[in-house]
Amino acid sequence: MATQRTTTPPASNPAPDPIAPALCQPCDGTGNVPVTVRVGRKRRPVGQQDGLCLNCLGSGTDPNT
Repeated sequence: MATQRTTTPPASNPAPDPIAPALCQPCDGTGNVPVTVRVGRKRRPVGQQDGLCLNCLGSGTDPNT
């Protein structure tokens, strides 16, 4: 009768370390970009508000990596 193995063998290929995703360049990883607010007939700028980053769609990670 064959003996039974009581320990598990070590993994031959350990899992690689997770790589942190690259940050989106236009929004610096926040997901928001400033958008100029314009009012009036001559469309003068009066301030800024937060807008969704169209490069990463608000996720904050670079979609090209």
